Amino acid sequence: MAQNLNQKALKKISPPEYLVIGHVTADLVDSSVFLGGTATFSALTSHALGMRPGIVTASAQDLDLSPLNQFWLSNNLSTHTTTFKNLSNGVERLQYLYHTANPISCEHLPSFSTPPKIVHLGPVANEVDPNIIDQFPNSLKCLTPQGWFRTVDGNHFVHLQSWNGAETTFSKADIAIISEEDVQYDEEYIAKLASAIPILVVTENYKGARVYWHNDARFIKAPEVKCVNDTGAGDIFATAFFYRYCSLKTPGRLGDLPPYWLLGRSHESILKASPYLRKYPGQRWNY
Repeated sequence: MAQNLNQKALKKISPPEYLVIGHVTADLVDSSVFLGGTATFSALTSHALGMRPGIVTASAQDLDLSPLNQFWLSNNLSTHTTTFKNLSNGVERLQYLYHTANPISCEHLPSFSTPPKIVHLGPVANEVDPNIIDQFPNSLKCLTPQGWFRTVDGNHFVHLQSWNGAETTFSKADIAIISEEDVQYDEEYIAKLASAIPILVVTENYKGARVYWHNDARFIKAPEVKCVNDTGAGDIFATAFFYRYCSLKTPGRLGDLPPYWLLGRSHESILKASPYLRKYPGQRWNY
């Protein structure tokens, strides 16, 4: 179950190499509850890639975090767990947000004897203070800012919103991955964001993604697959991209990336894929 680990307990665990900051979530699927959120999928994927993951999050005590038991985890215990219901047909998605856990700010960050190689700010419900990025000057600073572009109405329906601090926060980061939908398909805004950060990736759902780097844009085509459940697919892709860049220090060989997004949402599918994911960097995938 969830634990609010103190500094003394955390120091007994090897410091994380991949630190993801954001809410773990309770995802409602039919009559079941699944552990989700960027924090969950990124931690599992980074572990499958051979890194030591760590999570700074917030959730209620009754949320089952057993799939994350082997990882470094600091949980700000909350009255509620951030709770989503996602309805998707593989192209379009509707989201409902029923509860939100406590926000995450700089005061919730434990100290590290060794800074993480990668720090990933992954808000899902506008819960992460963007100023946290300033606390990690010696890490690769990565963003999946979808949660900063979200708001919710009185019927619990999630809507997109503008984020006034985007360009400032992007200018402090190394890599950001957004979707076209996050910014409401505004190409002018995408261009502004691309000019504010060294590397910007814009995903286009089943079609693939654009990578902006050194005033150049490159398109990566996604393989054609049958969508079973796409929740978490973007988080898996983002984590793989961050890991790949951290290993090679260039996005130039992204044609070598395997189809991480095919892993689906299940924790077991990520863990079963571990022997294949750990081939990186160095071995080319053919698919």
